[in-house]
Amino acid sequence: MDLVGIADPAEAYEAMSRVAKQAEELEFSSVWLYDHFHTVPRPTQEVTFESWISTAALARDTQRVRIGQLVTCNNYRNPALLAKMASTVDALSHGRLICGIGAGWHEQEYHAYGYDFPPTKERLARLREAAQVLLAMWSQEEAHFEGTYYQVNGAINQPKGVQKPHIPLLIGGGGEKVTLKIVAQYADICNIGGDSATIKHKLDVLKHHCEHVGRDYHQIRRTMSISYCAIALTEAEARAKFSLEELDRIEKYESSLIGTPEMMRQRIAEYEEAGIQELMLHFVDAATKSEALSLFAQTCMK
Repeated sequence: MDLVGIADPAEAYEAMSRVAKQAEELEFSSVWLYDHFHTVPRPTQEVTFESWISTAALARDTQRVRIGQLVTCNNYRNPALLAKMASTVDALSHGRLICGIGAGWHEQEYHAYGYDFPPTKERLARLREAAQVLLAMWSQEEAHFEGTYYQVNGAINQPKGVQKPHIPLLIGGGGEKVTLKIVAQYADICNIGGDSATIKHKLDVLKHHCEHVGRDYHQIRRTMSISYCAIALTEAEARAKFSLEELDRIEKYESSLIGTPEMMRQRIAEYEEAGIQELMLHFVDAATKSEALSLFAQTCMK
């Protein structure tokens, strides 16, 4: 919903590009895109750009900041094709891509675009296979994989990208029995959500899975997404960026950072204490106002 109200699609893209450039100038470390075909949670006629083409465009609009997806819906693209797309973007960005992927969740969007919406168990099984396909395509001279859902038979992927040993793979989700085990086996970066107690618990689960599969837990970069970030000099100003209905929903169910710089710093310290190494912040007004990113950078970034 970030581009709501910008009717001209060219200007909507330029607004998105301006945010990425400003983030780079302010020394944010990364810029992230959602992988949705129309607005969520409710579909509207507002501008919504395709994620991977936008990733490529922003990679050429910037010079330093890393760029990724939170997260690519696995079932929207064959993973061998996705690996090829990612390799291309990594090359044209000179090695700044992070490939984020998840099992996918938005059933209405699946049906709207003609995709089958498998049960959760199958979507997770497909995610497990997709991670293996991606890594094979980024490492093998001729990739081979024989799975239940995906098969690769001698696929050549040149270039494989710039980064070594391969493009970093982020897997999003906090499911304790399956998703975090897939993270332990295949991911370079995890991305989870929740309050600090939930985060600490999820990371303990991830550590247990790493021990079980023989993986060094510290090889996995630990990140979390803040779905709603609103900063202002007073708490009232920050809260005024939402309707009362939105605030009620957000504060009950969503990861959020809403308040003054001092409040932000306190919450960020709690997440760091819980084990998080990087935050992905969704500034709710960044597309139309530049003050939020500047205020956060000046008061909350080291």
